[in-house]
Amino acid sequence: MIKKELVALIEKKRAELIKAANTNGYTSSVAIRRSQELDQLINEYNRNYINRTPSSTY
Repeated sequence: MIKKELVALIEKKRAELIKAANTNGYTSSVAIRRSQELDQLINEYNRNYINRTPSSTY
């Protein structure tokens, strides 16, 4: 998945989480599920685009 698509998915999932929390409550099973899905997407983003270690040039 390319970075642009992943960012779009993260934004979509974040909107779904906000809607679920506002509709069902922050501790509802729906909101928790959306939160976990968002966490997975953010973790994937971090693994692929943030936490990369530069290659050694020694």
